[in-house]
Amino acid sequence: MTLPRRDIQYHTYGEYLTWPDDRRDELIDGVAYIKEPPAPTRTHQKLLGALHGQLYVALEGKPYDLYMAPFDVRLPKADEADKDIDTVVQPDLLIVRDLHKLDERGMRGAPDWLAEILSPSTARYDRVLKLAAYERAGVREVWLVNPINRTVTLHELQDGRYGPPVLQSLKGKTSLTAIPDLHIDWDRALSRLE
Repeated sequence: MTLPRRDIQYHTYGEYLTWPDDRRDELIDGVAYIKEPPAPTRTHQKLLGALHGQLYVALEGKPYDLYMAPFDVRLPKADEADKDIDTVVQPDLLIVRDLHKLDERGMRGAPDWLAEILSPSTARYDRVLKLAAYERAGVREVWLVNPINRTVTLHELQDGRYGPPVLQSLKGKTSLTAIPDLHIDWDRALSRLE
């Protein structure tokens, strides 16, 4: 299942800024996808909080910033003006080192690492449309976390393309390749879900 489209028109970030603040739509290649309620599940929220907490503590004193949704990430295709960007997403969790990419509206450019926590209503959208947008933009590492079957699929950028995905169980520790000396302790994170 993928997210419904807002309409059949082509949209840009300039238009996106005029939409009501209570909507969490995303743009991918000019197509507006509706991310309205229902809100993420309690499991999604608890897992997101556990991952954010581990990363927040681990990144203390390191030259990286950590953000979680809702946080707009504008992914330009070239050097177009902000108003003309046609891909704006809100990853569940992201890490960025180049702080020049950040502004008051979020960020412009690819994060170094990000994670999407899959749900039945958004899994296909995250695995297909968003992953392709992340690859094109140059996101170095993407994790697709599936709390239902307790797996994570790792995608690492190699020569401008994602290499073969690596599937791991949510057990033990998984290191981030895009950020040195950083890992997620799944046993600790999942203990919050019990």
